[in-house]
Amino acid sequence: MKLRLIKFSNVKSTNDEAIKKIKSKKVHAGIVYSYSQTKGRGTMGKKWISFNGNFFITIFFELKKNMPNSKEFSVLNPLILKKLLSKYTNLNIKIKKPNDLLINNNKVCGILQETLKIEKKLFLIIGIGVNTVISPKSKNIRAVSLQELSKKPIKNHDILINLKNKYEKIFFNYKLNKCFL
Repeated sequence: MKLRLIKFSNVKSTNDEAIKKIKSKKVHAGIVYSYSQTKGRGTMGKKWISFNGNFFITIFFELKKNMPNSKEFSVLNPLILKKLLSKYTNLNIKIKKPNDLLINNNKVCGILQETLKIEKKLFLIIGIGVNTVISPKSKNIRAVSLQELSKKPIKNHDILINLKNKYEKIFFNYKLNKCFL
């Protein structure tokens, strides 16, 4: 399965844009990517603080019977991101269940997974926010950015392409019953 890249300069929420694409019935699988978002969402109604320059995407696709189910994806997603983001730092990345990645107990990535059923088809929507350049300051959450830790420029486009390739590989290998991590 190929994921179509859908780029925006600014959106309220990449997840909301993915839902619009699914409801329009014009795109069945894709990645919504935006350079900024104004109303990013986290789990349980929390707000995702979205600073320009950080990484905001939503991967969406129809869940088919020959794929992992949504619960399996909720385990796979942080593992995939941990492996990918490990290329940008030599520090240990920990998964804080169900949907955060931490470095030195500071949040570097959040994942919001949702499902949407339309006409007997179930779609998985995976929102991903990574503090690549700037870490939000909040009294409730300690955060860090990859660039702060690595002291090197982080290219969001490289993360986007690597993540797209990884998910497409998962879909291909899952059909062949191969290990996909």
